[in-house]
Amino acid sequence: MNPPESRDNQAWKTAAVLHFYPKWDKESKILIAMEYQMEKDRIFAGKKGKPEPFQFNREVARVFDDMLNRSVPLYGESIRRQAEITSAYYQEKSRIYDLGCSNGNLGLLILDQMKGREFSLIGVDSSFPMIEKYNRQLVHKTEASSVCIICGFLEDIRIKNASVVLINLTLQFIAPQKRDAVIASVFNGLNSGGILLLTEKTVHRDKVLSDLEIRFYKKFKLENGYSELEISRKREALEKVLVPDTIETHRKRLERAGFKTMDVWLKWFNFASFIAVKP
Repeated sequence: MNPPESRDNQAWKTAAVLHFYPKWDKESKILIAMEYQMEKDRIFAGKKGKPEPFQFNREVARVFDDMLNRSVPLYGESIRRQAEITSAYYQEKSRIYDLGCSNGNLGLLILDQMKGREFSLIGVDSSFPMIEKYNRQLVHKTEASSVCIICGFLEDIRIKNASVVLINLTLQFIAPQKRDAVIASVFNGLNSGGILLLTEKTVHRDKVLSDLEIRFYKKFKLENGYSELEISRKREALEKVLVPDTIETHRKRLERAGFKTMDVWLKWFNFASFIAVKP
């Protein structure tokens, strides 16, 4: 096993990316720089006994970037395109809501896309350690004054005058009986022509295809350096904490809320990204 890379060496690699590839777009540079700077996720490695239910605590916040990149397929592509879609659909003098904003990776990409324009971005997350990380990332951003971060539960937030609402891998952590109300609140708070971008881990209604998706998702995590033990322990920790819906359940929920125009714009086995447009 190789020794952990020093922070000085990580910083040098980050600087090299930014210096030697000046023609790369800023979003790509941010994502690659993140990869060199992030601390490795070893939360479920080497521990014994039954794991505690998963929480977005300080330990998770510290390694969250690595956790996302190694356990969420197409993560970088997804948030990059969401930032671009946000810029395209933003309506002047309206609001952008990022519900479940975590440590602000998507928010930072939105800031870069919206540079030079007046806008209001409201980020909401129930994890204070995540909010702390988001605030630290905003320190040197000139557009930081356009961002308002709220530590709270997204189901308690009243959406108003929104042209874009983003929910990334967050609805799945809310009690199933509360999810309809959350999506209805989003629909009611969107302006006409506004959009909801929703990304979730999903489950297939057909057992054969569900087993296939689970098998390939496990393969993805193994390829990214997680051990069988880590995968098993994290799955146990997430049981009854992360409860996925089928794509059909998501579609019906969006329809009940009032959305007529919707599609799955990105899919990887048991992960799906939806776009829904308010009439």
